[in-house]
Amino acid sequence: MMETAGGEPDDGTAELLDRPLPDGVRRRVVQIVSDGFGGLTVAELPTQLRQYARFAPNRRAKFAGNAMAAALETDPLFRQRIAEKLRETQPELSGALDSATPPPAADPLDVAAAAYVLRPAGWVKLVTAAGEEAQRADAERAEEENRAELERLRAELAAARGQVRSETERLRTELDAARKEAESLHRKLRGALSDVKRGEAALRKLQGETDVVRAESQAQVSAAESESRRLKARLAEAEAALEASRKAAREGRSVEDMRVRLLLDTVLDAAQGLRRELALPPVSVRPAETVEAVEPGRMTPKDIAARALSENDPAILDQLLALPQAHLVVDGYNVTKTGYPQMPLEKQRLRLLGQLSQLAAQTGAEVTCVFDGAELAAPVLLAPPRGVRVLFSKPGVTADELIRQLVRAEPPGRPVIVASTDREVADGIAKAGARPVASAVLLKRFTRG
Repeated sequence: MMETAGGEPDDGTAELLDRPLPDGVRRRVVQIVSDGFGGLTVAELPTQLRQYARFAPNRRAKFAGNAMAAALETDPLFRQRIAEKLRETQPELSGALDSATPPPAADPLDVAAAAYVLRPAGWVKLVTAAGEEAQRADAERAEEENRAELERLRAELAAARGQVRSETERLRTELDAARKEAESLHRKLRGALSDVKRGEAALRKLQGETDVVRAESQAQVSAAESESRRLKARLAEAEAALEASRKAAREGRSVEDMRVRLLLDTVLDAAQGLRRELALPPVSVRPAETVEAVEPGRMTPKDIAARALSENDPAILDQLLALPQAHLVVDGYNVTKTGYPQMPLEKQRLRLLGQLSQLAAQTGAEVTCVFDGAELAAPVLLAPPRGVRVLFSKPGVTADELIRQLVRAEPPGRPVIVASTDREVADGIAKAGARPVASAVLLKRFTRG
């Protein structure tokens, strides 16, 4: 080793490189680190390089090149270990650099890379010289390539000039032939123009005769079309009248007739049921019986109020469903999420529909269960249970709106009961004449069996 003026050994570590490593030298340095990398244990590697310990040398150089170069520059102990591996694999080059006599025949990039790793005295000059040598080599190679490209372009230019000359001669020959052919065509064209003029005169005469015939034909066609339209209009009127008569005979009655008939059935059933329940005697009411008073043995209004059922008593639902032509409309998800919200939606629907089927069989009432279609990711395929109509709201329509539509579709006077805890639904259907019942009351009715 060389010594400094103070007598201390100079191992090159005090030297600093004042410019970035040339690209060629950097690639050789990364390859040296990658080759020596595999001979070190994981504990001997810097922390940031341990994740690449099992990589193959080429793959390690590709993915960890920047990290290895940075570690070599900042971690003296790691650089010393890589230098020891380099001395083992390239002892001649390492010894020559230690003795400050790099082999003249060696590749300057290899010498510079080894000097950068070993850091002998004067290594900065070797790296700088290698970079300058690489730049000179690149410049000479570029100049040689430019010279070859110039020669190639000159050859192409000479060939292009010769081709242009031959193409020019060919075009001149073709031009002379084209001129002669054009003169011949001009003569033929003059003769053809004379024939065209004679033909145009004959055509104008023929067109005049054709116009007269066309006008007569158009008049006849217009008259025929007018008659055809008149006949078609009469035929359409006759078909419309026939279809209307067929439709009237087929339907028998309109939607309003159906609603009036349903209301009439409801009133008649209610009257007959009331007559049976009250056991009205076949006598007329006496005038004295119209005076309000309390007779012995009869309940007073106070007694009747004491015997009134609570709003949460499921017996109220039984009384409502016992009315003639009663229709129970159920807000499906409102009931299921009140009674068993922890279950999946599919199981909630199946459980509720099974319970409603039993209720319909017990009471004989019409039952409609409405579910919100917005809750569904896809259309539901299910077989409605016996006695229960199952409806899902369309896209953009909530179950609440569908329930209100069902209530409005019923004729006034028919007993319609809606099971829902939704206050907005209850207020809306109450205004339409339906009877709201809390979901908890329906659930209590289910548990009672």
